[in-house]
Amino acid sequence: MVTYPKSPNETVGGMTYFGRMLDKIRLHAGGELPEAYHKNMGIPRSADGVCLNFLRIKYDDLKKRVTEGGTDEEILEWCYEKGRRRLNQGDLTVWNEFMRKFGWKDFATPVLDQQKQAAGISDRADIETIGQFIDCEEGRFATE
Repeated sequence: MVTYPKSPNETVGGMTYFGRMLDKIRLHAGGELPEAYHKNMGIPRSADGVCLNFLRIKYDDLKKRVTEGGTDEEILEWCYEKGRRRLNQGDLTVWNEFMRKFGWKDFATPVLDQQKQAAGISDRADIETIGQFIDCEEGRFATE
């Protein structure tokens, strides 16, 4: 049975996607993250990369902190101490709206189109974002 990380729509401290990135790090460290997820971990033009950039945190530093243990909330607090100051409601709105639309008419659209084609769902007009695709692939969004 495959173990998937959290949905990109789940929040930690009001911030979407962050918990998913932490789950991926934990699952990878435990040898449970599917191989297909490895290539995008922490790279700049991925959801991980844009989240890291938004928080002003380096991937290797975050990975080290996650493997030391702690809750998602504790690790987000660590990010605020080491990187960008605490996000206010305006910052969270900007971030969450960006993530809600990630892959819809932006630099990630070609990647989304390739993923949909590889999954045999390129005809799915209702899947317009990376988050929707992830939830579909991981069984949280109807596939038909």
